[in-house]
Amino acid sequence: MSIYHFDRLFSPESIAIVGASNKKGTVGAALLDNLVQSGYPHPVFLINPAYRSINGRPVYPTLSSVGSKIDLMIVAIPIAEVPGLIQESVSLGIGAAVIISAGGKETGAKGKKLEEDIWRYASKGGLRIVGPNCLGVICQASKVNATFTSRMPLPGNIAFASQSGAICSIVLDHSLQNQIGFSHFISVGSMLDVDFGDLIDFLGSDPSVRSIILYMENLTRPKKFMSAARAVSRIKPIVVLKSGRSRAGARAAASHTGAMAGEDAVYDAAFQRAGVVRVRTIEELFDCAELLARNYRSSGARLCIVTNAGGPAVIAADALAEYGIEPEPLSPETLQSLNRVLPPFWSKANPVDMRGDVPITTFCQAVEICLNSRQFDSLLLMTGPQALTDPDLLAASVVETIRNAPIPVITAWMGGWDVKKGRDILNQAGIPAYETPERAIRAFMYLVSYDANQKNLQEIPPKFPAHFHYDPVQGRKLIAPVLTAGESWLTETESKQLLHAYGIPVNPTQVAASARGAVCAAGVIGYPVAMKIHSRDIVHKSDVHGIQLNLCTQEEVESAYDHIMANIRSLNPLSPVQEVTVQTMIERPDYELIIGSRHTPDFGPIILFGMGGVMTEILKDYAIALPPLNRLLARRLIESTRVYRLLQGYRSRPAANLPLIEEILVRLSQLIVDFPEIMELDINPLILYDDQAVAVDARVRVKAAALPSPHHLVISPYPNQYEFSMVTRKGVHIFVRPVRPEDAPLMVDLYQTLSNEAVYHRFFRTFHTTPVQLLLRLSQIDYDRQMALAALSSKGGSEKILGIARLFGDPDSVNAEFSVVVEDTWQGHGIGATLLGKCIEIAKERGYRSIWGLVLPENISMLALGKKLGFDIVMSPSGSERELRISFV
Repeated sequence: MSIYHFDRLFSPESIAIVGASNKKGTVGAALLDNLVQSGYPHPVFLINPAYRSINGRPVYPTLSSVGSKIDLMIVAIPIAEVPGLIQESVSLGIGAAVIISAGGKETGAKGKKLEEDIWRYASKGGLRIVGPNCLGVICQASKVNATFTSRMPLPGNIAFASQSGAICSIVLDHSLQNQIGFSHFISVGSMLDVDFGDLIDFLGSDPSVRSIILYMENLTRPKKFMSAARAVSRIKPIVVLKSGRSRAGARAAASHTGAMAGEDAVYDAAFQRAGVVRVRTIEELFDCAELLARNYRSSGARLCIVTNAGGPAVIAADALAEYGIEPEPLSPETLQSLNRVLPPFWSKANPVDMRGDVPITTFCQAVEICLNSRQFDSLLLMTGPQALTDPDLLAASVVETIRNAPIPVITAWMGGWDVKKGRDILNQAGIPAYETPERAIRAFMYLVSYDANQKNLQEIPPKFPAHFHYDPVQGRKLIAPVLTAGESWLTETESKQLLHAYGIPVNPTQVAASARGAVCAAGVIGYPVAMKIHSRDIVHKSDVHGIQLNLCTQEEVESAYDHIMANIRSLNPLSPVQEVTVQTMIERPDYELIIGSRHTPDFGPIILFGMGGVMTEILKDYAIALPPLNRLLARRLIESTRVYRLLQGYRSRPAANLPLIEEILVRLSQLIVDFPEIMELDINPLILYDDQAVAVDARVRVKAAALPSPHHLVISPYPNQYEFSMVTRKGVHIFVRPVRPEDAPLMVDLYQTLSNEAVYHRFFRTFHTTPVQLLLRLSQIDYDRQMALAALSSKGGSEKILGIARLFGDPDSVNAEFSVVVEDTWQGHGIGATLLGKCIEIAKERGYRSIWGLVLPENISMLALGKKLGFDIVMSPSGSERELRISFV
């Protein structure tokens, strides 16, 4: 459903309380009291179906008598009556409802059926629902307290949404104590309709919201969440406390990848890909909220610790080291400046420990020097109860010293009653004040994590030197026959053939069904060889002693075959297994890795990379990412593991060919994108040697897919179906394809060739150098919401962008804005018309109702093109532009 009617949820001009009551202690009475106390300035209608009249006299109005006047309903009646109420509300044109009532799907099949009925009626009329089984919603700007909690949060710029009403109440109480303000408080309950993705989209476009905090137990629509979070996290911090970390999503999985890639690790990977900061406890959530309330941002991990307490300084440094970070060393200039003001016995290093008897003025002088040194990204100031230093006076002095600080300043005023007033002074001044060094360091790491997420989202991925080729036809031939048997494993040889079809190197492998056949295979491959049991039913070959290595002679091969068969018969005398594989033996590998994939319930397929071999599940050195991958994402996946340090070269071991590993990960990603039937895939080990890589063991489990490609992914892949060739009016052959993130340098070249007039026509402003933020926004496309088509010419193997047309869809996928730009010298060749015509086709295909764009009156060529393609042209509301719009319904 559309986010249309969200204005009625959060800025209603009239409210009806259905289930209202004057009886104190009831939910209906609490709802009315809270609306009155919040200062809601618009009409409130009280409706109670149970008491419409007494002795024939009306007590409460009926819904039908006031329905046309209602923007928002707050529903607090038995849930069994709610489906009929929603059906009536839709007929009256009511746009939104907050359903407080409990008793839905959380109670079982009967409750689930009631929710289905509610949804069926609501979706027909576009009525938006928060709940059921929720606390309600609070919006500061509209003075709406549509909850049964009696207090309003302080005004602020943080939006908070939670699946738990109890967590809402706890966070609200904490925020009042610690002077943290909120713009929105939203209890989403069962998320029958409005979910986290909807809220992120709505709050992301609300200028009163600077940051978003979520308490999450599960996701109902992961793809929508990922799309919304990836878009909004670039402009506003999103922090999530996700509970349920102990559930193992892969407990019954058969492969190494399945066993290791548990549900919580997958959520971690999804949040990281979306640019979301994850916290793990309520305490961390509070700490993060304090930072966000102060609108703190850090530009890096260079921390300076300033304190008059030696022990806590050591604790803070240790806490920082647990994140792999050391306090930033003092520069000679900073050291010299501190020496001038601090006593001789200070630490002469970071942490800057000046001991407990320094005057407050000296402490603040040291703080000022560190602030002005420009070598730190954040400061941590610490003190505790001391006989010679008043923590309250120190706090007041610190407030004055850092009033216009150029970097974030975090404090730890350690202790109880003796320092509580000092913490209050700092909090009231908008300075985060924590009780322990560990909490302060953890808060600093939120800043670092958010900064790292932003840099990751904004980094331009490098290109591979060559275009990759895949053979999906061969892949389909290998998978299709196995699907007829239902869910099944491919054999090792089939698995390797599938990998080979996608360019992933595998070692030569032959199948033999006898000792003599194994000897013949070894003769063809060349000694030494390895031998493995070959069966769909045996996944872990080493568990059944089904592997023999380093076989150098005919006799050893014959003996190995007999030995493997004897092991199988000892486990199952009736086993029909006769086959083995004979493979090349790599005697001295440099490294053994694992690369794999698993289909997860919430996020579809994931990709795993880590340390491989038989000990992989014990070592647990792995990282997870969501497909699709590009070269940059593949490198980040590698860098997230401990084995990455080894791959860079260690002692006598040579550095691994990292670009080759990146290529293999990208090729594997494409395989997973193309075949939603792949439920699990293991390459273990992927052996690295002599600057090469080879998959020496592989297994793939397949099953009929519930969704076709690419709909099984939560992040849409590159849409190659929109690639095509065209011939210009002057006979020049041009290739058109969707824009990739790697195209950013080509886009810079395009914009540099444009005249000032062309730049102004496209962006309504001029610039000499393409702004980085603009370049990132235009090159990193969310293919679910946007489309950008580039027309390219190619000469000598290098590409050049001649023009680009774009569609920017709204979150509802109802309307889309278009834009077109063509290099000056290529205008008049039909490129703009072809690109925009294709965008119109895509908009129709995606079900948009209309597309529109603003054009300056002097852009005569664009106005002519719009008229030619059937756009209606009218004056824009501002009167300074022309609006081109074409409708499809």
